[in-house]
Amino acid sequence: MLVEALLALAAAGGGAIVQAAGTDAWNGVRSGIARVLGRGEQGREQGELERLDRTQAVLDAAVEGELERVQSAQAAVWQNRLEMLLEELPELQRQQVAAELQAVIDQAGATGKGQTVHNDFSGSTFEKSAVQGSGTQHNTFN
Repeated sequence: MLVEALLALAAAGGGAIVQAAGTDAWNGVRSGIARVLGRGEQGREQGELERLDRTQAVLDAAVEGELERVQSAQAAVWQNRLEMLLEELPELQRQQVAAELQAVIDQAGATGKGQTVHNDFSGSTFEKSAVQGSGTQHNTFN
């Protein structure tokens, strides 16, 4: 039986997969999860990539009123796959896989956040200036 921390990690992994689908984070999460589940076996990793692609297709096809339900179902599927993997591993490998999974989740969280732009201006004059974009921008005027 898995300890609570590993169950939470598997749940976070399932959520990261669903949240990354269709975003800039998808390729990194997709390859990272396939690597974790594939455990160094090329054929197994390829199978996981195909499953992840099917998940993205299901999420992409979800209609407006059903999206939340579909997302929850897909997150549960991946949570279960990750729990099964963690459960079947010996303790030493379990800790290694947990660390790899945490790294993928962390990467997904970092990639999923808006990018930050930092601008420093010194001795500049601005007239009729406009800044357009999204995310967080920090301007320092000296």
